[in-house]
Amino acid sequence: MTISISEAIKALGGTEFTITGEPSNEAEYQANVKYISGVDSSKSAVFKDTQDFTWSQVSTKQTELQTTYDGLAYARARAEAYPSQKDFMEAYTEKEIGGDSTKWDAYKTAYNKVRTDNPKG
Repeated sequence: MTISISEAIKALGGTEFTITGEPSNEAEYQANVKYISGVDSSKSAVFKDTQDFTWSQVSTKQTELQTTYDGLAYARARAEAYPSQKDFMEAYTEKEIGGDSTKWDAYKTAYNKVRTDNPKG
């Protein structure tokens, strides 16, 4: 997933805005992002003459958010690959109540494989 300029503006605490396309430089940002100051009597948006944030602020925030998102790829991969809670409950119950650790041992092996295959970044 790629973090959008819109997400970066929102993360900066941006007020209401409109955006056309996905600006990739300052000129596109200036031309395609308009901040809203209010509405007129016909309920149409009234746009500010200035930007709430500079291109540098927005692109820096976008990079920061993307780095954070990318850094958690291992966590997303683990979440998808871990054995289910149902598998856990069944294996644990059979071990604790039934005294059979066969499924528990298999569960631990599968769990640890996920951690090995998806190390923390």
